[in-house]
Amino acid sequence: MDTATTASAAPDSRTDAHRLADEGARFVAVADSGALGKLDVSRAVLGWAREALGPELVALSSMADEAMVHLAGQVIPGIDVAFLDTGRHFAETLQIRDTMAARLEINLINVEPIVSVAEQDARFGPELHLTNPDQCCKLRKLEPLNRILGRYRGWVTGVRRVDAPTRAGTELVEYDARRDMLKINPLVFWDDDDLANYVEEFSVPQHPLRALGYPSIGCEPCTRAPAPGEDPRSGRWAGTGKTECGLHI
Repeated sequence: MDTATTASAAPDSRTDAHRLADEGARFVAVADSGALGKLDVSRAVLGWAREALGPELVALSSMADEAMVHLAGQVIPGIDVAFLDTGRHFAETLQIRDTMAARLEINLINVEPIVSVAEQDARFGPELHLTNPDQCCKLRKLEPLNRILGRYRGWVTGVRRVDAPTRAGTELVEYDARRDMLKINPLVFWDDDDLANYVEEFSVPQHPLRALGYPSIGCEPCTRAPAPGEDPRSGRWAGTGKTECGLHI
């Protein structure tokens, strides 16, 4: 028996999302070759995702990833952008949400948890973010995230490798095995200068708290401005040892 022929004839056990992720990995080779600049690679991978998934693609935004939302709206006009409205956001976050929805070519979807803030407080106490921050994120972020992603085949994020050590291994195109979805991280190779240059060149609306020293912005009870010299994400869940809400791990 010809083992080579037998092996080549074996059925492909990968899912459609897994195959697409493998196909999308070619953009990493393009990025590494230097044939295109970072912005061009980001545009190209978003354009490919648009062709591959059409309306079954959604961008997830915290509204502190303004450049990603702007870029997605430029490359995929009318793209669905899901915002997880935890009920614990800064007023400024809701302000930039409304500004982005009005000014950019996106379809904003406001997603609320099934459990209201009042119900959560009654069941777990008003400071669950302190007593059990993982449970709080599970209720206010992960539940609505998984619910909204169930309507799509792929999602776009604003994750960058420079954001945190936990994100250093993030790829441009990934297979989200937990949800059997395609995951696109178009800004993954961008550094802070790339981000600042894009924001300035395209006059991207900015979260009002950035001017007050907040480089990373989550829910109000769990976010403070880092002290000078501190890691940009040190103001998230300060004093708890928590570094990620669980959306991207």
